[in-house]
Amino acid sequence: MRELTRPARLAPGARVAVVAPSGPVPGERLRAGVEVLRGWGLDPVVAPHVLDRHPRFGYLAGTDADRAADLQSAWCDPAVDAVLCARGGYGAQRMADLLDWEAMRAAGPKVFVGFSDITALHEAFATRLGLVTLHGPMAAGVDFLGTERAREHLRATLFAPESVRALAWDGRALVPGRARGVTLGGCLTLLSSELGSPLARPSARGGLLCLEDVDEETYRLDRCLTQLLRAGWLDGVRGVLLGSWEGCAEAGLREMLADRLGALGVPVAEDVGFGHGAGALTVPFGTAAELDAGAGTLTLDAPALR
Repeated sequence: MRELTRPARLAPGARVAVVAPSGPVPGERLRAGVEVLRGWGLDPVVAPHVLDRHPRFGYLAGTDADRAADLQSAWCDPAVDAVLCARGGYGAQRMADLLDWEAMRAAGPKVFVGFSDITALHEAFATRLGLVTLHGPMAAGVDFLGTERAREHLRATLFAPESVRALAWDGRALVPGRARGVTLGGCLTLLSSELGSPLARPSARGGLLCLEDVDEETYRLDRCLTQLLRAGWLDGVRGVLLGSWEGCAEAGLREMLADRLGALGVPVAEDVGFGHGAGALTVPFGTAAELDAGAGTLTLDAPALR
């Protein structure tokens, strides 16, 4: 697995577009998030269909075509320096194949931020655009609005990425050890459901795999990990970082993760602090780094953004 291209960091006055590739966005949360971005000295613009709702499927923020058009237009606009997702939910997979990836590649690198359902787009941006992306809080997300730690870590990553090259946490090591690789990952159920799709990478070989999820039963997470194992997708992975499992059934969860991941023979860190949990850290995907599971650190070789 190779390192990906790092986009440029943001500076005061940078224009950032807010898009909704997945679920419907509450208007009051969007307005609050936009005010936070303005307070950072950014120039936020909201894509035309962010507050839409699909006419038949209320779990989608507008039609697939409109959600794709918003993302593509924002990405291809030379005045836009970053694209921030408003929220997750579900829907990114439905619109990803409607994007003109050649046109987006020609537009050049810029910052892309999101998590949860946006995992599908992190994969696509890696395979089709070769870009580092940021797995971090979203503009209308509850954590972004309600937790200073999440906001400030994202802000530091965007404006002063050299200040957050080392991530540290208080979690235990499920399997101690050190490993080097390239960061990737996201929501476990999304990675599992992306297997075999044209926009997903063929394996996690050479990677430091970040995994988290929300509101899932232990047996469902077991199923997803087992699918990745049986498909050979985890062959050659260098290390695993486990983030939050917010709302997931606690009964047997740690034992299941140890059972499914322990046989890989690589370091596995727990409670790393990214994902759906309160105060989630921003983790760049596509950067070379070193994991020390016992010490609870992930050290990037270079800042996430140039």
